[in-house]
Amino acid sequence: MSEEFPIRVRGLLNQFGEQVVHQDLDLDVRRGEILGVVGGSGTGKSVLMRSIIGLQRPSAGAIEVFGNSITDAEPDEEIGVRCRWGVLFQGGALFSTLTVGENVQVPLKQFYPELSEEMLQEIAQYKVMLSGLPADAASKYPAELSGGMKKRAGLARALALDPELLFLDEPTAGLDPIGAAKFDQLTKELKETLGLTVFLITHDLDTLYEICDRVAVLADRKVVAVGTIDELLATDHEWIHDYFTGPRGRAAQTAQAREQKRTISSKSRGLDNSRKTGA
Repeated sequence: MSEEFPIRVRGLLNQFGEQVVHQDLDLDVRRGEILGVVGGSGTGKSVLMRSIIGLQRPSAGAIEVFGNSITDAEPDEEIGVRCRWGVLFQGGALFSTLTVGENVQVPLKQFYPELSEEMLQEIAQYKVMLSGLPADAASKYPAELSGGMKKRAGLARALALDPELLFLDEPTAGLDPIGAAKFDQLTKELKETLGLTVFLITHDLDTLYEICDRVAVLADRKVVAVGTIDELLATDHEWIHDYFTGPRGRAAQTAQAREQKRTISSKSRGLDNSRKTGA
């Protein structure tokens, strides 16, 4: 079952004093998908992610990652699972006193202390370029980077251990539309080429329409629905309809339809040209 669902959450309860953030929350994440996670402010999207990766101990419930219990495991027992995922936190969460390359090396040194300095530098350089940054970015400090470059540097660090799972917390927040679209495309390409499963928290409707295979909606302290956007629109939940059919939702839907039409037209022209060439 862990092969089909690398993440399984059952009956999750997250409570801070009298404030209940999650109650009876269930969620399955399928292998190889990009799952978008959405919800209003205060619904606990980041808290859910932190619970899954072991940074937030829930009050009750069960979380399994690759068939291993996260909620019952001791810190030492989680190490073998943690090296199989990478995390891009909001804003990148880079160490300001380390260069980008040194930031990427942090998880490598933690899990593979036997690696030589030369190997560490080589791996870090590769991950920096894999994230779409220029090679010389490895020697720069976070303060020398733009917001978009910081996101990519954080992504490079998240990819350091060749993870199977990638957690992205608001990866396009604060980026201009062009930068956000490029980051979306990079995420999709990495998912396809590296065989990643991606857990993606976002408010960006363009991201949801463009790259997410399914979307999980947090409301009423739980996951109230999960599915494709078309499947979500078929539900009668008020927040879901307000979110996806509001002005921004309609704009994102129109943009996606326009892009699909452009793609079909391009393929059609290519097919016509190949037929003419063959004739």
